[in-house]
Amino acid sequence: MDAFIDQFLQSAIEVTNKLDKTAIHEVVSLLVTVRNRGGRLFILGVGGSAGNASHAVNDFRKLAGIEAYAPTDNVSELTARTNDEGWHTVFAEWLKGSHLNKNDAIFIFSVGGGDAERNISPNLVYAIDYAKEVGAAVTGVVGRDGGYTKKKADACVVVPTILPNLITPLTEAFHAVVWHLLVSHPDLQTKSTKWESTK
Repeated sequence: MDAFIDQFLQSAIEVTNKLDKTAIHEVVSLLVTVRNRGGRLFILGVGGSAGNASHAVNDFRKLAGIEAYAPTDNVSELTARTNDEGWHTVFAEWLKGSHLNKNDAIFIFSVGGGDAERNISPNLVYAIDYAKEVGAAVTGVVGRDGGYTKKKADACVVVPTILPNLITPLTEAFHAVVWHLLVSHPDLQTKSTKWESTK
C-alpha cells in the first residue's frame, strides 16, 4: 500500500470533519440574500483557483439561478488590464467596469486569502477593498488562516490545514467540495443536475 495515498486521503477525511458548518451556513444565507435582491456574483481566483472560479460560475448560474461571472474567463480584458494597469488592480478595475454595487457579492477562491504586506495576491486584496467601498458582500473559500479574505469577509469558509505539505492541493480540492455543497443546498439549488434527474 502507498503510504502517501493513505496520508492524502486521510487528510481529506480530516478536512471534511473539521470544516466549519456554521460558516458554510452563513455563506448559504449570504448567497440566498444576493439572489433574492437580484444581485450578481463575481468569482475571483488566481491559478488553480481561477479554474475553479470558471467551473463555479457555471454551477451558480445553471443550478442556483444566480447571475455569476469570473474575470479570468475574459482573457483579452484580463491581459490588457494586466499589461496597461498592472496585476495588482486587475480584478478591482474589472469590478469597476462591471458596476459592482451593494446588491452584488464577490466570492474569493484562494489558498492564502491574500496578503498585501507580503505582496501575495494583492489583486484579491484590492478587489475586496473595492467591494467594501461600494457595499458589496464579500465571501469565499480559502486556506491557511484565511488571510485578508477571512479578515474582511461577511461570511467565509476556511479549509483547515492538516499537513503543511498538502495545503494547496487540499484547499483547491475543497473549493470544489464546498461550492458543490452550496449549489446543491436546498436553499440555493433551483435546478437538478443532469444525472440526478435522469431515470
